[in-house]
Amino acid sequence: MSAEQAVAAPETGLTAAEVAQRVADGKTNDVPTRAGRSVWDIVRANVFTRINAIFGVLFLIVMSTGYFLDGLFGGLIVANSVIGVIQEVRAKRTLDRLAIVGQTKPRVRRDGVVREIAPNEVVLDDVIEIGAGDQIVVDGELLHGEALEIDESLLTGESDPVVAGPGDPVLSGSFVVAGGGAYRATKVGREAYAAKLAEEASKFTLVDSELRNGINKILKFITYLLVPAGALSIYNQLSGDQALPEALRGMVAALVPMVPEGLILITSIAFAVGVTRLGKRQCLVNELPAIEGLARVDVVCADKTGTLTENAMRLAETRVLNGDKSVSEALAALAAAEPRPNASLLAIAEAYPDDPGWGSTDVVPFSSARKWSGVSFADNGDWVLGAPDVLLTDDSAERADAERIGSAGLRVLLLGRCALPVSSPDAPGEVTPVALVVLEQKIRPDAKSTLEYFAEQNVTVKVISGDNALSVSAVAGSLGLANARDAVDARTLPTDPDQLAETVAAGTVFGRVTPAQKRAMVGGLQSKGHTVAMTGDGVNDVLALKDADIGVAMGAGSPATRAVAQIVLLDNKFATLPHVVAEGRRVIGNIERVANLFLTKTVYSVLLALMVGIPGLIGFDALPYPFLPRHVTITGWFTIGLPAFVLSLAPNNERARSGFVPRVMRMAIPAGVVIAVACFVSYVLTYPGAGASQTEIVQASTTALITVIALALWVLAIVARPYTWWKVALVAVMACASALMFLLPLTQRLFLLDPSNGAYTAVAAACAGGGVVLIEASWWIGAKLRGEKPAFLPDN
Repeated sequence: MSAEQAVAAPETGLTAAEVAQRVADGKTNDVPTRAGRSVWDIVRANVFTRINAIFGVLFLIVMSTGYFLDGLFGGLIVANSVIGVIQEVRAKRTLDRLAIVGQTKPRVRRDGVVREIAPNEVVLDDVIEIGAGDQIVVDGELLHGEALEIDESLLTGESDPVVAGPGDPVLSGSFVVAGGGAYRATKVGREAYAAKLAEEASKFTLVDSELRNGINKILKFITYLLVPAGALSIYNQLSGDQALPEALRGMVAALVPMVPEGLILITSIAFAVGVTRLGKRQCLVNELPAIEGLARVDVVCADKTGTLTENAMRLAETRVLNGDKSVSEALAALAAAEPRPNASLLAIAEAYPDDPGWGSTDVVPFSSARKWSGVSFADNGDWVLGAPDVLLTDDSAERADAERIGSAGLRVLLLGRCALPVSSPDAPGEVTPVALVVLEQKIRPDAKSTLEYFAEQNVTVKVISGDNALSVSAVAGSLGLANARDAVDARTLPTDPDQLAETVAAGTVFGRVTPAQKRAMVGGLQSKGHTVAMTGDGVNDVLALKDADIGVAMGAGSPATRAVAQIVLLDNKFATLPHVVAEGRRVIGNIERVANLFLTKTVYSVLLALMVGIPGLIGFDALPYPFLPRHVTITGWFTIGLPAFVLSLAPNNERARSGFVPRVMRMAIPAGVVIAVACFVSYVLTYPGAGASQTEIVQASTTALITVIALALWVLAIVARPYTWWKVALVAVMACASALMFLLPLTQRLFLLDPSNGAYTAVAAACAGGGVVLIEASWWIGAKLRGEKPAFLPDN
């Protein structure tokens, strides 16, 4: 039999020669670890853009006139491309590096040895071991399993686990909720369902976000305005009595500022810088819109174990009941019988390391739905270990004792003998209490400060755990969580979705929550209009993580949770989450700030082009456009470009709100209209008419430019609120730089500026002063009428 025909022995797996042959035949799991864009795709997407194409054509037109200084705006093509490429490549490398660290590593048998390998190193016929919490990485056929339960909800939507036995197919993308076993890979690479799932779940993307969609909507609207305004500008400049070079320069000057060239660039940079910053905190962002989503979160649902507390446990006490002397041996036997022990069994195994050799006949591993695990021994009966409030009746004295101990924040398990074999469908039946096993959980040192941060930010935290409600309440209460003492036992929760939503919205701490209930609780909060983030590390959190607006998994958690979460905290620190939320708020809030600058410029540029062009269209003397391309460039530098870049990277803790497009346009349109009208009035009042000297034309143009820059700087001053020292300095530096452009002889010559006419400068000051009053009034009146305070208005 040839190597490629050979099928691995279940005990030993493939040999090295068989693996090499399959690699040579291309029978590998050749799925990229991330479905992100390649470096060439990033370069192409940043260089070959519609905006760069428009600016490129206009640049060539200006160059053909011989006025090379008017082609300064061509530097935007280079800046947009280079900065965009650098930032996105940096973000890509950060994500790729973190993805390798955080990826699921299946355990594969080869040459009789079990080893962890990368998912893309799996080959056809590999024998892969699985246990509770593991995600199935390729399609296969089950070779053997011990009480194996597989959740296929991510594939089928069915939340009930499927009991799997030898010969049953297993699908990639599903995960193990209980038990363990091994399967043979029958479909690898792009033939397996996991390949499609990974490509859809791991894309480096900026789509599917309100912010991105809002910007696209704005740009689409602007495109409709650009067509008539651009056509009118071209007609007006080319139909007058100007020389062709002058007409072309005016046409280009009218068209260039209509395009919000930096808005998309700034947005991309803000997202990319956010990803890079979070990467330095060992935070893997599987989907870029997750940054935006966290900025909008107002409810965080946190699992207790692994989130508020550390995943490791320590046996604090064993309380023997009824004088049974076999407790130590039973606990040691239970711990030894479980091939994939959870944190509780690991703590028991550490305290009772000596296996008595009882010899198990049936093993039922722990599951979050059952709340117990059990083992049947050949000569020592049937034993169960689990939650006292599940295994014992309500009037049991042992149960009351367990609840009293649990109210101090300890985890209490019941060791008991059960009346039925553990593999029986009706197991465990009546349980005879033998001992109470008391375990200690260590609270994360950063949990309290993290909860305090969320309280300060008006983000509600709800603790949702599978543990006893009193125990969860004690832990949450020790961390100072509001209303933590009013814990709710999830077994009393209503099944009606509306009633459930009301109960969950009112409560803070919930215990004995099943995986299906976690999912339903997230849905209930969402139905109330909340944006919900879910944190967790266990397989019981997967369904809720998948359905939450933002799923946050711990890096040391189960592979299944890492696979479905949008954000993975690779350092396993709950305290990293505030930094993630803050980064999202910084990105979203700052993009909204700078969008006001860019779109205000677009509005006044379009309106000014229409105002200048319409008189010539209806029979009046055609007006030349007041500015040259070089004027447009310096205006963009000091009122938009440089300050927007600084503001986009500034701190911002205001929670993001919906309605991005209306909010931005409510400022951009009034401010743009005022600037356009003020500029046009100052230009008309000072324009000397046909036959004027070059000096008079330059003075009129300078007057209009002073008006525009003064009002644009005032818009910047509004957007920069609330003020801090560096924002005041930013506005002051931009104002001083703008003033120097008019005052220095060198810049006067380079940019054809002449502010020497005092009367004209007075006209500019008057028009600018009136415009400032109108912009400020419209902005404040609009805010008052809407009953809202925009994120960047001062608190007083």
